[in-house]
Amino acid sequence: MSLHLHWFLPTGGDGRTLVDRHAYAGSDGRAGAAPVSGIRAPDIEYLAQIAKAAERLGFEGALTPTGTWCEDAWLTTVALAQQTERLKFLVALRPGLISPVLAAQMAATYQRVTRGRLLLNVVTGGDSTEQRRFGDHADHDSRYARTDEFLSVVRGVWSGAPFDFDGEHYQVAGGLTAQPPDPLPGVFFGGSSEAAGPVAARHADIYLTWGEPPAQVARKIDWIRGLAAREGRTVRFGIRLHTIARDTAADAWAAADRLLDDLDQDTVAAAQQALRRSESVGQQRMLALHGGSRDALEIAPNLWAGFGLVRGGAGTALVGAHTEVADRIEEYHRLGIDHFILSGYPHLEEAYWFGEGVIPLLASRGLLPQAAPAGPVAAPILLAGGR
Repeated sequence: MSLHLHWFLPTGGDGRTLVDRHAYAGSDGRAGAAPVSGIRAPDIEYLAQIAKAAERLGFEGALTPTGTWCEDAWLTTVALAQQTERLKFLVALRPGLISPVLAAQMAATYQRVTRGRLLLNVVTGGDSTEQRRFGDHADHDSRYARTDEFLSVVRGVWSGAPFDFDGEHYQVAGGLTAQPPDPLPGVFFGGSSEAAGPVAARHADIYLTWGEPPAQVARKIDWIRGLAAREGRTVRFGIRLHTIARDTAADAWAAADRLLDDLDQDTVAAAQQALRRSESVGQQRMLALHGGSRDALEIAPNLWAGFGLVRGGAGTALVGAHTEVADRIEEYHRLGIDHFILSGYPHLEEAYWFGEGVIPLLASRGLLPQAAPAGPVAAPILLAGGR
């Protein structure tokens, strides 16, 4: 099966650093006495540059996150859909924050407005503190039980006939949309806990894992495949990774090292303390890969855990020469991974490094449906005045 390559839209901000822009609330852009440089606000013009670049370079879609720290995924991507032609948008959705019938209706409308370019990334939520910011006080396992019901309702409403549901979290009488979405958006779903696995088996089209070493990814695939088989279903698989691909391995590792230059030990320690409070099993697995230490960040060939020192979520990157990165992608693909959701800082420049360096190699190996994107690829244009 061919690979599906997706890029990332940094709706929480972007830049040449791993430092989170939200850690710097001062009007002078400073944390203590240290100036912050190379940070870009997520305005629609900059995000459009990334989306257009991703489309022209040959990426199929782009993931847009959800949270109180970023722009709304639905509104941002429907605006970007007007400035692109083919790029699909993997919109992150949090069950429990809106009615499942309304979510089904929004998805149906989105498909008609964008002519079928919606994919859904279902994010149950692994941090109770952030969930409470949205007014959600359910605990970890209850959130997954609610997601199970939520997706049952969404799929039921998409059937095209009035749908009734009587559950613990939702009671729906005659739920429906004016027209079901066409096509039905693919449902991406991630979760590493015991509560998450059965929900993925029942509802996911594509199960997502963060970028763990291949042996760990293989075990996770086997786990979900077994659960899905009990449900009489087949689930496909995707992986979420950062990338640092360069013409030579030395250049790639130098770029990775530069990302750590802004990070003193106090910054790393504070980030690790905050991340350890997460209820997410996947997040704890990310933390276990490096233990908060810079000493051994290459945790598997070309798999670097430096992002996870200070950033939550996906904490690993494929680092190396273009051929090495292509080799690692092919290795994951042999395990059963078809969807690769990639990113890099800054997202505009890294899209070009990967798109011009790695995508042609994957195409030459027969792993992509097309050998190259149509038309010339313009050089990246950077916005002036990014903060």
